Amino acid sequence: MATTTRNGGTNGAANKGNKFANAGAAAGGFVGALGGSFVPPVNVTVNNHKNTAARGGGRSHAESLLPAPEFTSPAQVRNYCNTLRAAAVTLSIEVAMGAEILKGVLAAVPDPDGRAFGSRVRAAKVARKMQRSADALREAAKNAAACYAVFQQEYEEEIQRVRHRARKPQQPVMNWAQQ
Repeated sequence: MATTTRNGGTNGAANKGNKFANAGAAAGGFVGALGGSFVPPVNVTVNNHKNTAARGGGRSHAESLLPAPEFTSPAQVRNYCNTLRAAAVTLSIEVAMGAEILKGVLAAVPDPDGRAFGSRVRAAKVARKMQRSADALREAAKNAAACYAVFQQEYEEEIQRVRHRARKPQQPVMNWAQQ
């Protein structure tokens, strides 16, 4: 027995194409409900990782942010540290933005005890933990940059030894005075 919905169709296949039809209206109602508060633009990206192993990229999503931890040359150490730093900076910005959005959303929830500013206090307590995560990611970025700097200091002798060997030999200089 098929049931009929408000728009005259039956449940299931008839409404499959419209399952996101009211998403825009819901988002607009949410933004409007916040009133005059600051709401930054939020972009949602959906990645399909179902066939990554079949394409040869058998690493998981978390590992794909960083190169393989192969440290057989100074260039690989530098590349790993720079990639880690860049990823941590990007994530710290996103998490800090998420903390602010979370605080704004939770501050709109009324306090059950009716205390003045109670909803803001509760929201700040919750968002503080996420802000600490953003701070930790920023520290991770600093430590990644410091890691390569310390690597250069500690292994300066070995790096310089190889650099001198890697230089091209100078071309012989023509001595025009000898004839």
